[in-house]
Amino acid sequence: MDTEFNLADTGHQGIGQLESTLSFSASLPLSISARQSWLVFAAAVFLVSVPVFVEAPIVRSLPTLSLALTAFWLWLSFSLMSRSATYVWGDLLLGFSWSWLAGAIYWGWLRWEPLWHLPVESIGLPFACWCLAKNWGKVGSWFYLGSLLGTVLTDVYFYLADLMPYWRQIMRVDADGAPQILQNALMQVQTPWGQSWAIILALVLSTVGILALGRNQRHWYAFGGAVLSTILVDSLFLLAAIAA
Repeated sequence: MDTEFNLADTGHQGIGQLESTLSFSASLPLSISARQSWLVFAAAVFLVSVPVFVEAPIVRSLPTLSLALTAFWLWLSFSLMSRSATYVWGDLLLGFSWSWLAGAIYWGWLRWEPLWHLPVESIGLPFACWCLAKNWGKVGSWFYLGSLLGTVLTDVYFYLADLMPYWRQIMRVDADGAPQILQNALMQVQTPWGQSWAIILALVLSTVGILALGRNQRHWYAFGGAVLSTILVDSLFLLAAIAA
């Protein structure tokens, strides 16, 4: 395996190098040490948080730049995947690229309508399914699926708790008007109905994430990290609403 990758590094460039990566990626070992597993988990948690705390400010003021950065993430991911030592990180970054692309499109141009959120966030789903069918790019694909699952359940909660009107309002007001809208939304969350569904969906996310971590394979750690970090991100939004 190492010899094959070395040949790809020295004997091929551009598309040839990428083809070499695709040819051998399916046979890369997936069982790894506990330390490596937790590094993948930590990276997945970090990459779920990035679109929220880094991409959001960029996409509001420079949506075209945010969209163009997708090409950079894809280039970087394939570059990392062309070397066996960094393959897993390129794989993970490839899945992150689809999440970044979806965030750039939705929050850049469509954020005023929550009904478009899930369709846009699912933009990478066909590619992830294709990768898994080919037994390639498992870490990135499962990371993307975990992130998408967290997004789906968060949006489901918004529908169940009747928070969508506040979503539309807060996307149309300036910074001065946002605190009052957040306070109104918080009152909706604090109802027995809102609290009950928050607990139920948090338990679902926790169960799915913990079960994934029970498998000593890095793609499951990427999936579990993405799922569990949804609880963290949603909790931070809740704290922001409380502090508003």
